[in-house]
Amino acid sequence: QVQLVESGGGLVQPGGSLRLSCAASGSIYRINTMGWYRQVPGKERELVATITSSSGTDYADSVKGRFTISRDNAENTEYLQMNSLKPEDTAVYYCNALITAVSRRGPRNDYWGQGTQVTVSS
Repeated sequence: QVQLVESGGGLVQPGGSLRLSCAASGSIYRINTMGWYRQVPGKERELVATITSSSGTDYADSVKGRFTISRDNAENTEYLQMNSLKPEDTAVYYCNALITAVSRRGPRNDYWGQGTQVTVSS
């Protein structure tokens, strides 16, 4: 089985920083795209950032220039460095990975972390 384990959420003042991490484990053959999403009550889950297996990145306009996504392929881990945080960034953040499990012909599915709360408040 494949699991994603998140860490790094918490409470921070506006203008502060947090670093989220998400480690994938289990019977992994290949990790393609990894990413971060966030969700607040009453709104749909939205894309924050993605990173491909070759380290190409994409960001939502609302976080561009403030957030940086990265990955450590040797450790099957992705990170989200969040700087200059705003109250509007408050949400539950979820890591995501498109993973082929077990072997080359194994199933390919999106996997999700459990979610971690990020609260930006003075």
